[in-house]
Amino acid sequence: MMRAYNFSPGPATLPEAVLRQAQDELLDYRGCGASILEISHRGADFLAVARQAEADLRTLLSIPDDYAVIFTAGGATTVQALLPLNFAAAGQACDYVVSGHWGKTALKQAAPCVDARIAASSEAGGFHDLPGRAQWRLSADAAYVHVTANETIHGVEWRDIPEAGDAPLIADFSSSIASEPLDIRKFGIVYAGAQKNLGPVGITVLIVRRDLLQRDGQPRAPILDYRAQDKAESMLNTPPSWNWYVLGLTVQWMLAEGGVEEFARRNARKAALLYAAIDGSGGYYRNEVTAAARSRMNVPFFLHDPALDTAFLAEAKAAGLVALKGHRVLGGMRASLYNAMPEAGVQALVDFMQEFRKAHG
Repeated sequence: MMRAYNFSPGPATLPEAVLRQAQDELLDYRGCGASILEISHRGADFLAVARQAEADLRTLLSIPDDYAVIFTAGGATTVQALLPLNFAAAGQACDYVVSGHWGKTALKQAAPCVDARIAASSEAGGFHDLPGRAQWRLSADAAYVHVTANETIHGVEWRDIPEAGDAPLIADFSSSIASEPLDIRKFGIVYAGAQKNLGPVGITVLIVRRDLLQRDGQPRAPILDYRAQDKAESMLNTPPSWNWYVLGLTVQWMLAEGGVEEFARRNARKAALLYAAIDGSGGYYRNEVTAAARSRMNVPFFLHDPALDTAFLAEAKAAGLVALKGHRVLGGMRASLYNAMPEAGVQALVDFMQEFRKAHG
């Protein structure tokens, strides 16, 4: 069977080598006589999987020892609702820099239990650019400052997130984690839903400076308390063990491929190739994001005539290029170029775009 090039924004394409290993081990996990889906999360075999996944992630991302790594069920939106409960007092100011749809979502999740303030926003310009540091209006008493590192829908990305002053900086890296080297020490907290670069949907990684775990936060159930999760090695209850296992395989694959430095090179080449095809099309295709703010991970683009969208998607699918339909918020097209998307896939898309332009004028 020939697999398509999958440009889905998430759940996203996974490395074929990871899928094949998971397939090979599905019925009998390394001599256990049972599937990884069936063995106890309290048993030695799964504990080894979980601890190895954390150790490998620490190596991949160069996570310092004074940062805890917590694996939680769900996605980044759940984390967004729990951040104020764990790290802010009731009604305390929390600053949000809004650069797209997911930044707005983070603000919305926090609003019921803190004074969630918009420190800066690029919404007035259609989220085609990033709100520069000079535009930020930070609160003197903020519990934290939150940014979204990469916006999957609007296709903007912070490549060098500014300092936030005295308040700890919290960043949602769901769609750009492990795509290039990252200085974790710039942040109080980094979090990421796995379903872009780290693995399958249903598990999230939270990297938190340990001193922040000492904050009282607000009344919350133990299952929602990140201090308790840290003490229990992320196993207060039954974790999403399959997702954790595949995440571990994906991290091992990235390390074997050369780590974040190698993926930074690959991702730069992939993004440059696609943007060059768009910009060099004479307006047949267009991307509306300011050049300096363009995402390497998610590239939204539009055909000069929206009436051609249906034909473009149908012919792309026939050519083995799937999941290119843009988000309903924007329409048009979107190509997601995460770590597992090979350069050959981007070249195939660019070649198709050129042929489509010739065929449809």
